Amino acid sequence: VLAAAEAALERRLAREPMAQILGTWAFYGRSFRVTRDTLVPRPDTETLIELALARPFERLIDLGTGTGAIAVTLLAKRDGASGVASDISAAALAVAGENAVAHGVAGRLQLIEADWWDGIDGVFDLVVSNPPYVTEAEYAALAPELTDWEPRAALTPGGDGLSAYRAILRGLGRHLGPCGRCLVEIGAGQGAAVAALFQAAGLDAVAVHPDINGKPRVVEGTMPKRHASG
Repeated sequence: VLAAAEAALERRLAREPMAQILGTWAFYGRSFRVTRDTLVPRPDTETLIELALARPFERLIDLGTGTGAIAVTLLAKRDGASGVASDISAAALAVAGENAVAHGVAGRLQLIEADWWDGIDGVFDLVVSNPPYVTEAEYAALAPELTDWEPRAALTPGGDGLSAYRAILRGLGRHLGPCGRCLVEIGAGQGAAVAALFQAAGLDAVAVHPDINGKPRVVEGTMPKRHASG
């Protein structure tokens, strides 16, 4: 035991995050497997879970699922729901699959390797995502616990950090049903910009919600009852 503790301490002193050392991390009361191919689930994202669970849904899609923490948690909390979890990384999807099995939702969650909406079929009443949103400039200043141990593509899309939101919104006309909701996590200072993108995409009831620390964390929008698919 002492040798294992000393080895873990050495790894931490080398700036390896505890989640990677342990191989699992807690999120919304459940334990999720993590690897260097995924982001570590964070308490900030639990705000998105709370908002999603505030209203009924039957079919969801989690775009850029990573560990699958969002999709798996939501399906575990809603026995009658099913959905899709997509990611551009096959390695991340393998981790999401393990987590889906561990929490008993694998039979209700389809895993798809996809670049946002490419190759995705169907209509959903809930679209959720914690996309890469760190700007190129911000990424350069991140701690090595992030840049050395979590996938760059899951942290930053480059540029102004908003390109993932634009990609997600482009597909809503085809994939978000009438009165369906879209919930996305955002970074610091992005609330107004992402809310404007939601409004420009024709969504109703656009709102920016704070996290447990009072910081803007999730943007929500609802598809109008009548909308033209495109």
